[in-house]
Amino acid sequence: MKKALLLVSILFVSVVSTACINNFAVQELNTKAKLYLDEGNYQDAIERLKSSIDLDNTIFETHYNLAVAYTQAEDYLNAIEEYKKAINIDDSVADVYYSLAVAQGNLAVDLQYGNVRVTEDGKLFVPDLDTLGNESQYEPSKEILDRIISLHSEAVSNYETYLEKFPDAPDAEEVKAKIAELKK
Repeated sequence: MKKALLLVSILFVSVVSTACINNFAVQELNTKAKLYLDEGNYQDAIERLKSSIDLDNTIFETHYNLAVAYTQAEDYLNAIEEYKKAINIDDSVADVYYSLAVAQGNLAVDLQYGNVRVTEDGKLFVPDLDTLGNESQYEPSKEILDRIISLHSEAVSNYETYLEKFPDAPDAEEVKAKIAELKK
């Protein structure tokens, strides 16, 4: 009985210790990422935040901060994915919906101008510089135009959710104007 109790105690201490070490490591990675973001070093911030998620993928702030870093790096595809993960963890934070709507709007612009393309199987990708440099004029296809409309519709929905969750938002009139513009 004493051996079993000792074994359980050792296991408990090791689990708690591991959790504390992971929590400390996550905090350290997030703190370093924040410094990189403040410096405009988005790639290093992204790498730190991805490492933090590898340790614990249940922290809302880490996914949100990674989405912000992707947004600042103008990688809207990954930003949208991370904003959605943050919402899956905590759907009560109004700012996530606003930020997601901004990323969706920016991705729509990138699609419109050919900075992001669609493969034959419908996946989005960023073309290499050679592809962009060799084109005389880019014309979005019907499929891309449909995606742009879909992104605008999703952005409208997310702006509306932002206003529902934050009815006294100081930028409410500005957001309403964005919604009206996107609905055109």
